[in-house]
Amino acid sequence: MKKYGAEFLGTFWLVLGGCGSAVLAAAFPGVGIGLHGVSLAFGLTVLTMAFAIGHISGCHLNPAVSVGLWLGGRFPASQLPAYIVAQVLGGVAGAAVLYLIASGAAGFDVAKGFASNGYGAHSPGGYSLTAALVTEVVMTAFFLLVILGSTDKRAPAGLAPIAIGLALTLIHLISIPVTNTSVNPARSTAVAVFVGGWAVEQLWLFWVAPILGAAVGAFAYRAIADAE
Repeated sequence: MKKYGAEFLGTFWLVLGGCGSAVLAAAFPGVGIGLHGVSLAFGLTVLTMAFAIGHISGCHLNPAVSVGLWLGGRFPASQLPAYIVAQVLGGVAGAAVLYLIASGAAGFDVAKGFASNGYGAHSPGGYSLTAALVTEVVMTAFFLLVILGSTDKRAPAGLAPIAIGLALTLIHLISIPVTNTSVNPARSTAVAVFVGGWAVEQLWLFWVAPILGAAVGAFAYRAIADAE
Protein backbone atom coordinates (compact mmCIF):
# COMPACT_ATOMS: atom_id res chain seq x y z
CA MET A 1 0.00 0.00 0.00
CA LYS A 2 2.92 2.35 0.60
CA LYS A 3 4.01 1.86 -3.01
CA TYR A 4 0.51 2.55 -4.31
CA GLY A 5 0.23 5.62 -2.10
CA ALA A 6 3.54 6.90 -3.43
CA GLU A 7 2.34 6.41 -7.01
CA PHE A 8 -0.90 8.24 -6.19
CA LEU A 9 0.95 11.23 -4.73
CA GLY A 10 3.57 11.28 -7.47
CA THR A 11 1.01 11.27 -10.29
CA PHE A 12 -1.00 13.91 -8.43
CA TRP A 13 2.11 16.11 -8.48
CA LEU A 14 2.81 15.41 -12.14
CA VAL A 15 -0.67 16.49 -13.22
CA LEU A 16 -0.88 19.46 -10.87
CA GLY A 17 2.62 20.66 -11.77
CA GLY A 18 2.71 19.85 -15.46
CA CYS A 19 -0.88 20.50 -16.50
CA GLY A 20 -1.09 23.28 -13.94
CA SER A 21 1.75 25.12 -15.64
CA ALA A 22 -0.12 24.87 -18.94
CA VAL A 23 -3.48 25.97 -17.53
CA LEU A 24 -2.36 28.65 -15.07
CA ALA A 25 0.99 29.99 -16.26
CA ALA A 26 1.53 29.32 -19.98
CA ALA A 27 -0.32 32.39 -21.20
CA PHE A 28 -0.27 34.56 -18.09
CA PRO A 29 -0.10 38.21 -19.27
CA GLY A 30 3.41 39.60 -19.34
CA VAL A 31 5.19 36.58 -17.84
CA GLY A 32 3.60 33.60 -19.61
CA ILE A 33 5.97 30.62 -19.59
CA GLY A 34 4.86 29.26 -22.97
CA LEU A 35 5.87 25.94 -24.52
CA HIS A 36 9.37 26.01 -23.02
CA GLY A 37 8.14 26.57 -19.50
CA VAL A 38 5.47 23.89 -19.69
CA SER A 39 8.00 21.42 -21.05
CA LEU A 40 10.37 22.16 -18.19
CA ALA A 41 7.56 21.92 -15.65
CA PHE A 42 6.66 18.39 -16.72
CA GLY A 43 10.30 17.37 -16.56
CA LEU A 44 10.69 18.89 -13.11
CA THR A 45 7.66 17.05 -11.72
CA VAL A 46 9.22 13.71 -12.65
CA LEU A 47 12.72 14.70 -11.55
CA THR A 48 11.57 15.91 -8.12
CA MET A 49 9.30 12.92 -7.52
CA ALA A 50 11.99 10.48 -8.65
CA PHE A 51 14.18 11.74 -5.84
CA ALA A 52 11.26 11.86 -3.40
CA ILE A 53 9.58 8.49 -3.98
CA GLY A 54 11.84 6.56 -6.34
CA HIS A 55 13.13 4.48 -3.43
CA ILE A 56 9.55 3.66 -2.38
CA SER A 57 7.67 2.78 -5.56
CA GLY A 58 10.15 3.29 -8.39
CA CYS A 59 8.31 6.51 -9.35
CA HIS A 60 6.51 5.26 -12.47
CA LEU A 61 3.67 7.87 -12.40
CA ASN A 62 2.52 6.48 -15.74
CA PRO A 63 0.68 3.29 -16.77
CA ALA A 64 2.78 3.08 -19.95
CA VAL A 65 5.98 3.21 -17.90
CA SER A 66 4.71 0.46 -15.59
CA VAL A 67 3.84 -1.72 -18.59
CA GLY A 68 7.21 -0.98 -20.19
CA LEU A 69 9.11 -1.85 -17.02
CA TRP A 70 7.17 -5.10 -16.79
CA LEU A 71 8.01 -5.97 -20.39
CA GLY A 72 11.60 -4.96 -19.70
CA GLY A 73 11.82 -7.46 -16.88
CA ARG A 74 12.03 -4.83 -14.15
CA PHE A 75 8.53 -4.99 -12.62
CA PRO A 76 6.19 -7.82 -11.54
CA ALA A 77 2.94 -8.28 -13.46
CA SER A 78 1.09 -8.88 -10.18
CA GLN A 79 1.47 -5.21 -9.22
CA LEU A 80 0.49 -3.74 -12.58
CA PRO A 81 -3.29 -3.34 -11.97
CA ALA A 82 -2.87 -1.63 -8.60
CA TYR A 83 -0.13 0.67 -9.88
CA ILE A 84 -2.28 1.75 -12.84
CA VAL A 85 -5.33 2.38 -10.64
CA ALA A 86 -3.23 4.42 -8.19
CA GLN A 87 -1.74 6.47 -11.03
CA VAL A 88 -5.09 7.24 -12.65
CA LEU A 89 -6.71 8.16 -9.33
CA GLY A 90 -3.75 10.34 -8.37
CA GLY A 91 -3.91 12.09 -11.72
CA VAL A 92 -7.65 12.74 -11.43
CA ALA A 93 -7.15 14.09 -7.89
CA GLY A 94 -4.45 16.43 -9.18
CA ALA A 95 -6.71 17.59 -11.99
CA ALA A 96 -9.53 18.18 -9.49
CA VAL A 97 -7.34 20.47 -7.40
CA LEU A 98 -6.20 22.25 -10.57
CA TYR A 99 -9.83 22.70 -11.61
CA LEU A 100 -10.69 24.23 -8.23
CA ILE A 101 -7.81 26.68 -8.56
CA ALA A 102 -8.37 27.55 -12.22
CA SER A 103 -12.11 28.06 -11.79
CA GLY A 104 -11.35 30.83 -9.31
CA ALA A 105 -10.46 33.15 -12.19
CA ALA A 106 -13.13 35.09 -14.05
CA GLY A 107 -13.62 33.81 -17.56
CA PHE A 108 -12.21 30.32 -16.94
CA ASP A 109 -13.70 27.84 -19.40
CA VAL A 110 -12.75 24.19 -19.06
CA ALA A 111 -14.04 23.57 -22.58
CA LYS A 112 -11.05 25.50 -23.96
CA GLY A 113 -8.94 22.41 -23.35
CA PHE A 114 -7.69 22.26 -19.75
CA ALA A 115 -4.35 20.88 -21.06
CA SER A 116 -6.09 17.92 -22.73
CA ASN A 117 -4.42 15.89 -25.45
CA GLY A 118 -5.90 15.70 -28.93
CA TYR A 119 -5.45 15.27 -32.64
CA GLY A 120 -7.00 16.78 -35.75
CA ALA A 121 -8.98 19.87 -34.82
CA HIS A 122 -7.89 19.43 -31.20
CA SER A 123 -4.16 19.22 -31.90
CA PRO A 124 -2.41 22.50 -31.01
CA GLY A 125 -0.86 22.53 -34.49
CA GLY A 126 -3.71 20.81 -36.31
CA TYR A 127 -1.84 17.53 -36.77
CA SER A 128 -3.62 14.41 -38.04
CA LEU A 129 -4.48 11.21 -36.20
CA THR A 130 -1.61 9.44 -37.97
CA ALA A 131 0.88 12.13 -36.96
CA ALA A 132 -0.37 11.99 -33.37
CA LEU A 133 -0.13 8.20 -33.27
CA VAL A 134 3.42 8.13 -34.61
CA THR A 135 4.50 10.93 -32.27
CA GLU A 136 3.13 9.30 -29.13
CA VAL A 137 4.51 5.86 -29.99
CA VAL A 138 8.00 7.11 -30.81
CA MET A 139 8.24 9.55 -27.89
CA THR A 140 7.10 6.95 -25.37
CA ALA A 141 9.46 4.35 -26.84
CA PHE A 142 12.46 6.61 -26.32
CA PHE A 143 11.21 7.62 -22.89
CA LEU A 144 11.28 3.94 -21.87
CA LEU A 145 14.69 3.54 -23.46
CA VAL A 146 16.02 6.37 -21.28
CA ILE A 147 14.30 5.03 -18.16
CA LEU A 148 15.60 1.49 -18.61
CA GLY A 149 19.07 2.64 -19.56
CA SER A 150 19.53 5.21 -16.80
CA THR A 151 18.27 2.79 -14.12
CA ASP A 152 20.37 -0.11 -15.36
CA LYS A 153 22.77 -1.36 -12.67
CA ARG A 154 25.64 -0.57 -15.08
CA ALA A 155 24.60 3.10 -15.40
CA PRO A 156 26.10 5.86 -13.23
CA ALA A 157 24.46 5.64 -9.82
CA GLY A 158 22.11 8.35 -8.61
CA LEU A 159 21.72 10.23 -11.90
CA ALA A 160 18.64 8.48 -13.30
CA PRO A 161 16.13 11.12 -12.08
CA ILE A 162 18.02 13.84 -13.94
CA ALA A 163 18.19 11.87 -17.18
CA ILE A 164 14.51 10.90 -16.97
CA GLY A 165 13.35 14.42 -16.12
CA LEU A 166 15.36 15.94 -18.96
CA ALA A 167 14.07 13.28 -21.36
CA LEU A 168 10.48 14.20 -20.51
CA THR A 169 11.31 17.88 -20.98
CA LEU A 170 12.75 17.16 -24.42
CA ILE A 171 9.73 15.04 -25.35
CA HIS A 172 7.42 17.96 -24.53
CA LEU A 173 9.55 20.42 -26.48
CA ILE A 174 9.14 18.18 -29.54
CA SER A 175 5.55 17.06 -29.27
CA ILE A 176 3.43 19.73 -27.57
CA PRO A 177 2.56 21.18 -31.00
CA VAL A 178 1.37 17.77 -32.21
CA THR A 179 -0.71 16.30 -29.36
CA ASN A 180 -0.10 18.62 -26.41
CA THR A 181 2.10 15.69 -25.32
CA SER A 182 0.72 12.71 -23.47
CA VAL A 183 3.14 9.73 -23.33
CA ASN A 184 1.14 9.05 -20.16
CA PRO A 185 -2.41 7.62 -20.12
CA ALA A 186 -3.00 8.70 -16.51
CA ARG A 187 -2.11 12.33 -17.31
CA SER A 188 -4.41 12.28 -20.35
CA THR A 189 -7.29 10.68 -18.48
CA ALA A 190 -7.03 13.05 -15.53
CA VAL A 191 -7.83 16.21 -17.48
CA ALA A 192 -10.11 14.57 -20.07
CA VAL A 193 -12.51 13.65 -17.25
CA PHE A 194 -13.11 17.35 -16.63
CA VAL A 195 -13.27 18.44 -20.27
CA GLY A 196 -15.52 15.60 -21.40
CA GLY A 197 -16.82 15.52 -24.99
CA TRP A 198 -14.04 15.44 -27.57
CA ALA A 199 -11.31 14.90 -24.96
CA VAL A 200 -12.94 11.66 -23.80
CA GLU A 201 -13.72 10.60 -27.38
CA GLN A 202 -10.06 10.93 -28.38
CA LEU A 203 -8.69 9.49 -25.14
CA TRP A 204 -8.34 5.99 -26.61
CA LEU A 205 -5.31 7.13 -28.63
CA PHE A 206 -3.52 8.33 -25.52
CA TRP A 207 -3.83 4.91 -23.95
CA VAL A 208 -3.07 2.81 -27.02
CA ALA A 209 -0.12 4.78 -28.41
CA PRO A 210 1.88 5.25 -25.17
CA ILE A 211 1.48 1.60 -24.18
CA LEU A 212 2.49 0.47 -27.66
CA GLY A 213 5.46 2.83 -27.54
CA ALA A 214 6.45 1.55 -24.11
CA ALA A 215 6.46 -2.00 -25.46
CA VAL A 216 8.65 -0.94 -28.38
CA GLY A 217 11.07 0.84 -26.06
CA ALA A 218 11.27 -2.08 -23.65
CA PHE A 219 11.98 -4.63 -26.37
CA ALA A 220 14.50 -2.30 -28.04
CA TYR A 221 16.42 -1.84 -24.80
CA ARG A 222 16.45 -5.56 -24.09
CA ALA A 223 17.76 -6.16 -27.60
CA ILE A 224 20.75 -3.87 -27.12
CA ALA A 225 21.43 -4.48 -23.42
CA ASP A 226 20.71 -8.11 -22.57
CA ALA A 227 23.59 -9.51 -24.61
CA GLU A 228 26.15 -7.97 -22.30
